[in-house]
Amino acid sequence: MVKIYTKTGDQGETGLWGGKRVSKASLRIEAYGTADELNSLLGVARTKINSSTLNPLFEKIQNQLHVICADLANPDLTKEGPRIRAMHTEELERACDDLDKRLPELKKFVLPGGSEAGALLHFARTVARRAERRVIELSNSETINLEVIRFLNRLSDLLFLMARTANHEAGIEEDHPHY
Repeated sequence: MVKIYTKTGDQGETGLWGGKRVSKASLRIEAYGTADELNSLLGVARTKINSSTLNPLFEKIQNQLHVICADLANPDLTKEGPRIRAMHTEELERACDDLDKRLPELKKFVLPGGSEAGALLHFARTVARRAERRVIELSNSETINLEVIRFLNRLSDLLFLMARTANHEAGIEEDHPHY
């Protein structure tokens, strides 16, 4: 039996793909930690959604977020390992196009909220944007797979459309900001 604790992180460091040790406060760990946080939040959202339109997207997105974590944990782009590829981003674009054509035309900004499922997906969208910012910050000082940034950008768009879909399917009208 493998123990869940290794005690190797007790001094504030963790291991990357290939064995290199880095601070748990490093930009790289913050970047993939935020992607992991998003993945967990989607796990919560998934328990609140029973939609034949949305449910098939969750497993695919969660698996791709796991790949992002592995991708960012592997700082050597020449080493073999899981990587986010353009095809993954293109899958998100197709999902965005599919959801968008089912929804009423968007003419105003939307306030996050609505149904519980919609609100959770709006929250997930903001965590996706934070993950994107962390990965961009990392890319300013270290070499990364730049497709991760494109993927996270498109994922936040998809999560917005998923939130709108959840609310639309629940029969809840969108609220808009008043200026």
